[in-house]
Amino acid sequence: MTGAASAGCYNCYTPPPCQTCYQQQYVAPQYRTVDETVMVSPGSVVAHRTPAQYRTVMVPQTVMVAPPGVQYERIPPQYATRQRVEMVSPGYSYYAPVQMGCASCGY
Repeated sequence: MTGAASAGCYNCYTPPPCQTCYQQQYVAPQYRTVDETVMVSPGSVVAHRTPAQYRTVMVPQTVMVAPPGVQYERIPPQYATRQRVEMVSPGYSYYAPVQMGCASCGY
């Protein structure tokens, strides 16, 4: 009985990963850069008190010209854009056939 080796086909029946039939391939991990808007500081409202204003009029008398009050200053929120890198797909390896088939035996 003639074996595969005598028919001119070498290592065809060796189970994977046969180095002559299969070769390990490596696919690198895939990354992408994502821009995202983040709040650096939230908005706020600051109250500024204003004191009453007094003046002395012609008669030696002090009168209030403006009552005390409060003025509000609105400070808008502050935003910034930051970049981060995230993995889209992890790296992996697989075995790929080196040749499509054996020329003498068809496998």
